Amino acid sequence: MIVPALSYSLRRRLLNPRLRRIRLVVCDVDGVLTDGGLSYDEEGKVLKRFDVRDGLAVRMLQQAGITVALLSGGRGGASEQRALHLDIHHCRVGVGNKRAGLEELRHELAMGREQTAFLGDDLNDLVVREATGLLITPADAAPGLRRQADWILRRRGGDGALREFSDALLASQGWMEGFETSGVGTTN
Repeated sequence: MIVPALSYSLRRRLLNPRLRRIRLVVCDVDGVLTDGGLSYDEEGKVLKRFDVRDGLAVRMLQQAGITVALLSGGRGGASEQRALHLDIHHCRVGVGNKRAGLEELRHELAMGREQTAFLGDDLNDLVVREATGLLITPADAAPGLRRQADWILRRRGGDGALREFSDALLASQGWMEGFETSGVGTTN
């Protein structure tokens, strides 16, 4: 684990060798891809706000051959709709045991621990610590999770946190220059 007192830029440079190995990015939804708030319409349907920059991050990761998956304890339909919109083929919601869910997903995709990054925001995400090569948190994650994370992002959940991580990941693997020169081929 990286020492928290290190500067943000130094911590990021130290993580580059680990970032180069990542082939699977798994995200919690509420508090990572959303701000954690829940709204309900008149019929009781859950409404969530997703950041389009995170959507473009998913597309960029996919174009780079990196698998993106959602693993959430929540339910409600919005996460599944977002996954469909972004062609995320591995969307698991209502997961009671995130570590078992992550290990099952890794096994299904033949991905090793060191090839896997997990973005989570709260204490229920700590259980994946030993099953992932990198544990990443948004800036506003629970303090107990931030203390054990490999990297605390500058962006908050629902405010481009995945995009911040994906830009660093893609830069470490040599993809960002091409995206910045030629653009991204799909919408978010």
